[in-house]
Amino acid sequence: MQLVVARIGRAHGIKGEVTVEVRTDEPELRLAPGAVLTTDPADAGPLTIESGRVHSGRLLLRFEGVRDRTAAEALRNTVLIAEVDPDELPEEEDEYYDHQLMDLDVVTADGVEVGRITEISHLPSQDLFIVERPDGSEVMIPFVEEIVTEIDLQEQRAVITPPPGLIDDRSEIVSSREES
Repeated sequence: MQLVVARIGRAHGIKGEVTVEVRTDEPELRLAPGAVLTTDPADAGPLTIESGRVHSGRLLLRFEGVRDRTAAEALRNTVLIAEVDPDELPEEEDEYYDHQLMDLDVVTADGVEVGRITEISHLPSQDLFIVERPDGSEVMIPFVEEIVTEIDLQEQRAVITPPPGLIDDRSEIVSSREES
């Protein structure tokens, strides 16, 4: 099983270090020196972590064979993927790996179909589900307890209680304003 653990940011300095956007709760395990990571795009890797350090609150990594700023900058926006044991589950009850949430059907508490999770965006303040609606449009749903009330992996669905305006069709909002 594969787990997205980071995305490479900009080059740092002239000796091949890069900043990374960490996407794992276990960076000390998944992004440790010696770790071999596959990449997306695949032709950028695999990459072996040579060293890592924290600088001004950001994790910096250096990969074997990447010795200068030009080579480091060429890796920008590459996604780092770790191989993990399929039986390994998150430690906390309400924690999920991205692969567990991808393709879940999203429904409201009263059973109305919203769509399907196609992407999970990891932001500093919270994670967002990118949900493709049946009509092909997308809606972003914050992955917070107040909105995502249940994740049912057996039934392959996420149940939400959205606040007004989160998933409402824009034309419905406009028409309700015009009626007022």
